Amino acid sequence: MIHLGRKERPKRGSLLLLIPGVASVVLLGILPLFIVARNSFAVADNYGGIVGGFTLEHYTKLIDPVYTKTLLFSLGLGLLNTVVCIVVGYLTSYYIVSRPEGRQGLLLLLVIIPFWTDFLVRTFAWITILGSGGPIAGVLGIFGLSGFSMIPSNVAVVLGLLYAFLPTAIFPIYASMRSIDPSLKEAATDLGCGWWGVHRRVILPLSRPGILGAALLTFIPTMGVFVIPVLLGGGKDPLVGNLIVTLYTEFRNQPMGAAVSMVLLVLMVLSMGLIGLLMRRTSTKKGA
Repeated sequence: MIHLGRKERPKRGSLLLLIPGVASVVLLGILPLFIVARNSFAVADNYGGIVGGFTLEHYTKLIDPVYTKTLLFSLGLGLLNTVVCIVVGYLTSYYIVSRPEGRQGLLLLLVIIPFWTDFLVRTFAWITILGSGGPIAGVLGIFGLSGFSMIPSNVAVVLGLLYAFLPTAIFPIYASMRSIDPSLKEAATDLGCGWWGVHRRVILPLSRPGILGAALLTFIPTMGVFVIPVLLGGGKDPLVGNLIVTLYTEFRNQPMGAAVSMVLLVLMVLSMGLIGLLMRRTSTKKGA
């Protein structure tokens, strides 16, 4: 009897240690999500407040071209930024991996150091760089192209998104490339593969898990960004994040903002599920 009691104590102690973590997840994650989900079906008063009840009106309003245009634009810009980040991140990761090990840590540090600065400060820095008084306009002014400015424009938004999410693409791809045996690349070269052949047949397939992880870490946050489109794009083509902020603050329509938030959450979950299936398929092929 005493022996069994001693065995039960560690189990009870481990359960007690789980309480703070579980409570944090419930209070900071599940409960707010439940409140937003409930508010998305609630009836709103004349001032956009939560009255109660149940209605699907807020979701049916999303069929309106104003909302569908924003959703489709957000999906397109998210996919574009994901592709650009993966391409640039792949080339950057390959360059870092090909350097001596002593320099790789320094290069990774150089990638991450700018992101120790506040996000808004870095975004305003891009306004200076791409604006009419920036270095790009100064160089073009030498050739007679005075008054050039990329602010506001969608090109500036894409550059800002690339700068914001490039590290999240570099690190997963770098981790996958680092685990590739260098002898495989040497063997492919000896068998007649050129630079493109080595990447297409060896490095790209073996680094696919890192590429899928980079796509996940890039696409999902891009959908919820709201600062970059406003500061660099002038708010002309808002993303879903801008739409949610506008509904909550300017229009003061909490149920509608909650409905758009839930749609964004569903899109994120679907993208996570799709990438998860691709990762499982990749691991199954490796096991076979």
